[in-house]
Amino acid sequence: MGEARGTGALLVACALGIERLALRGGDRSGAAGPVTVLRTGMGPLAAERAVLGAFRDGRVPPDAAVVATGFCAGLASGMHPGDIVVADMTRDAAGRTLCTGTTALSKAIAGIAPRGRAGAVHIGTVVGSGHVIRGSERAQLRSAGAVAVDMESAATLRTAVRAGARPVAAVRVVVDAPEHELVRIGTLRGGISAFHVLREVLPAFFEWHRSLLLPRR
Repeated sequence: MGEARGTGALLVACALGIERLALRGGDRSGAAGPVTVLRTGMGPLAAERAVLGAFRDGRVPPDAAVVATGFCAGLASGMHPGDIVVADMTRDAAGRTLCTGTTALSKAIAGIAPRGRAGAVHIGTVVGSGHVIRGSERAQLRSAGAVAVDMESAATLRTAVRAGARPVAAVRVVVDAPEHELVRIGTLRGGISAFHVLREVLPAFFEWHRSLLLPRR
């Protein structure tokens, strides 16, 4: 599922107003076609409703590619705010969704990261949760093979591919990590860093999207 090449339209879904602000302020000159930035609201149910509604009411073409993006909690020791997570799969209690073109997307992001504020690029499973993850629960998710957790990516991609075959991806910027939990001093600085990184990597979404539109040889 989620492997059709689609058209030139792209839906970029995020949960928070600050994420939407970062994405709207980014450089869109490399877009292959119309780009819709959708603020879904927080949590999996809000994400499901928003994405399904966007396809049902015609705000985006029925075969638009979808990128779920925004902030996340990193699960691996050594992660820092500003690191980037590229999902090869999203997973939650409702199932899993394989991402499209993960290698191309991670390469595009890696090419951008050294020029800005972004940290390391991590590839792996992004797991969905209905609540903020801390402490032992973080360790449990890591032991189950996930590299990051957020509240919307899994629901966003699952809903998108159920609405029709299309390319899907998830890219999240770490704002909360094992040694930098949200309850600690320095969270504000981490949030500001993540905001700027999200804006900086937006062109990589367009590069990924264009690569999917190229004729197969």
